Amino acid sequence: MFIFVLQTIWLYISELAGKDLDIWIVLKFLWFVSPRLIPLVLPLTILVTSLMVFGSFSEKYEFAAMKSTGISLQRAMRSLTFFILGLSFVAFLFANNVIPWSEYKWQNLRRNIAQLSPSMVISEGQFSQIGDDFNIKVEEKSGEREELLRDVIIHKKNPDKPGGNYTVIIAERGELASEEGSNTLSLILFDGNYYDEIQEKDPIKQKRMPFVKTAFEQYTINIDLTALNDTDIDADNNLSNHNMFNMSELFVEIDSLSKSYTKDIISFSDNTYYRTGISKFESDKIKAKPINDTIESFIELLPERRRPEIAKMAVSNVKSTIQYIDAKKNEFKVKTKRLNKFEMALHDKYVLAAACIILFFVGAPLGAIIRKGGMGLPMVVAILLFLTYHFIGIFAKNSAEDGTLHPFIATWLSTAIMLPLSIWLTYRATTDQGIFDMDAFFQRIARLFGKKATDAAIVDGDKAVLLTQQEKAMVLSRNEQQLIAIVNKTDGDTYSNEVIVAAKQELLKKGYDLNKL
Repeated sequence: MFIFVLQTIWLYISELAGKDLDIWIVLKFLWFVSPRLIPLVLPLTILVTSLMVFGSFSEKYEFAAMKSTGISLQRAMRSLTFFILGLSFVAFLFANNVIPWSEYKWQNLRRNIAQLSPSMVISEGQFSQIGDDFNIKVEEKSGEREELLRDVIIHKKNPDKPGGNYTVIIAERGELASEEGSNTLSLILFDGNYYDEIQEKDPIKQKRMPFVKTAFEQYTINIDLTALNDTDIDADNNLSNHNMFNMSELFVEIDSLSKSYTKDIISFSDNTYYRTGISKFESDKIKAKPINDTIESFIELLPERRRPEIAKMAVSNVKSTIQYIDAKKNEFKVKTKRLNKFEMALHDKYVLAAACIILFFVGAPLGAIIRKGGMGLPMVVAILLFLTYHFIGIFAKNSAEDGTLHPFIATWLSTAIMLPLSIWLTYRATTDQGIFDMDAFFQRIARLFGKKATDAAIVDGDKAVLLTQQEKAMVLSRNEQQLIAIVNKTDGDTYSNEVIVAAKQELLKKGYDLNKL
């Protein structure tokens, strides 16, 4: 958690530095951002700790001591399994209630902090809104307080002319100046032009696009910052994104967005159809006339003097339709991305709970197999596994945003990949097998070619049973009662046929009558 909080400070340092913020505001910023880190921190924590604990048990032969008293790995994991199930349920409730609330508070706090220093709101290379009436774009900021501006473009709204920006101011240089405690920000512009569009009532005159241009060497704009300087750092803004909703709200939003998206597609298809003009020819009053074979093009049916005009009109209509389709294509892309984000936000709440369970059943048996505890090898293995899990999820979600993958598949893909791995590792650990036993592999190859068994086999007379090194050590370490439990399958573990046969052979060596089994 500490590492991810440090990363957050690094990512958002530009929003916090240079604004004379109180230390409690910074701590509140980190407090609100912390819950959104839990989906990253909690699964990694469970993976690391399960690896360390079970690796330490195995390294210190505590599992061997447990098994010698009849305690299987499943029984040793039972209490922790119930704990992880409870933890996953709490994680689900946390993701459904706490994370949306903290996300809303955090985004509000970011917005209010940004309003505390208007000069910081102006970004290079893009339009930034200051107050209600000004949109400002600058190419470059400089100076100790970034008060010097270069290549300034300002769009100014006019309350008397709603519906657009009819005033544009362009200047080569600019400077932001204000007194401490003042509610007025002075923007001094140098060497520029002032353009004011004239709104004519006559449509013919309006087509000429009349405007007034004024050149200036110096021009000062006073921006009222009363609303900004009176900003309450804890004020609630009207913000909304997919991370701010719980499950019930997400269902409503997804349903609303889906219906709106469907209506937009139907409206787009209808509008495109009517733009073609085909609907005008669906009337019963229009009758088709036969065309002789000598006519090569429909345009030859038109009067020759009108052909250029009609051809020009047709090209104009086609270009207009293509522009309309391109605009709608981008619009639908944005709506698709928004809808997919809401669907992924819904599934993320379930994925967090499932990931806690699955990564526990990856880490615990893997720790028992590798037989290493502490912060060394387990930490390396856990981080490699988690990075694989995490990056698969990131790539899948990025693909789902543009519609390449279904949001359900993208959200569950990394968890679905880890599920068979957890089952396989749990099976290998409960049957006392390693991840991959090279000796057993080569021994089975040798048996296929009729070679004699190696020292990994338990031999009784002429019969030999091929075992892994772990299986052989396990069988040889068992007493008579434990071997009987293995043969009768009553000790809670699952053993291969080779282990059961080897247990019978050991009982025979000890003089036990197998007919009593």
